[in-house]
Amino acid sequence: MPTILREGPYRFFFYMSDRGEPPHVHVERDNRVAKFWLNPVRLQRDAGLPRSEVRRLTRLVERHQDQLREAWDERFNR
Repeated sequence: MPTILREGPYRFFFYMSDRGEPPHVHVERDNRVAKFWLNPVRLQRDAGLPRSEVRRLTRLVERHQDQLREAWDERFNR
């Protein structure tokens, strides 16, 4: 599970088995993981996070969308 980005308490990463899915990123904090599609950015699964935190995460994924997509392409589209 390569870590792509860390921001505050959040770790952004991919699972190596994600190759067959559309581009997305997992965001972890305190053993809770949310999953966001990258194009367009939208929540796929939130693991019970409060709405305010999901909104914060959505903004973070949007802010780093290009970097995350580039990392996805480097990892899975070789």
